[in-house]
Amino acid sequence: MDLFSRSWTALRAAVAELPDEDFARPSGCTGWLVRDLVCHLIIDAQDVLITLVTPAESEPTRDAVTYWEVAETPPTGDDPLDALTVRLAAAYEEPWLLKFHLDDVGSAAGRAAELADPAVRVGTRDEVLTAGDYLCAYVLEWTLHHLDLIAYLPDAAEPPAEGLARSRELLEKIAGAAFPPSFSDKDALLIGTGRRAPAVAEKAELGEVAAKLPLVLG
Repeated sequence: MDLFSRSWTALRAAVAELPDEDFARPSGCTGWLVRDLVCHLIIDAQDVLITLVTPAESEPTRDAVTYWEVAETPPTGDDPLDALTVRLAAAYEEPWLLKFHLDDVGSAAGRAAELADPAVRVGTRDEVLTAGDYLCAYVLEWTLHHLDLIAYLPDAAEPPAEGLARSRELLEKIAGAAFPPSFSDKDALLIGTGRRAPAVAEKAELGEVAAKLPLVLG
């Protein structure tokens, strides 16, 4: 729960510190500019709020690892929902409006997470998880999107080290295999999710794990 808060706070702070011109730069998400990614983060924050106030009585059907579904193909940016996000982001017109809305809804999502009982069961996407597992899964979401945010912004702050480490651990459990110890947590996440192609030497180190990649999470 605490790691969720640290990862989310760091991501929101990174957005708040961006100069206006960076919102028109590409992000690490295929087909999305930085402004589109920030709009997606607003929608994510709304999802967190909705989920945390959607109690469920049945036994959990997913945990922090099985929450994620692995798609067969990487996103192209042409999905209708992805395209809708681009249109919504454009409607904001000014970067400060995106910053304001993310701070407003994002702060509320952060407070809701801090107040949540980790043992309470919540429903989302027709599945049931404990609030603790749900928020743990979102550490991976925030960390990957933090890397997406700064993909073409070399001077921007990186995700917290503990968030990177926990996200790597989750991704390795999703993959059912560990990444080479020589890989940094950041490189393991970028290569593991197809955000960066492995170099020849890295692919050799991956060995049989390379055949499982990329892990396209949804």
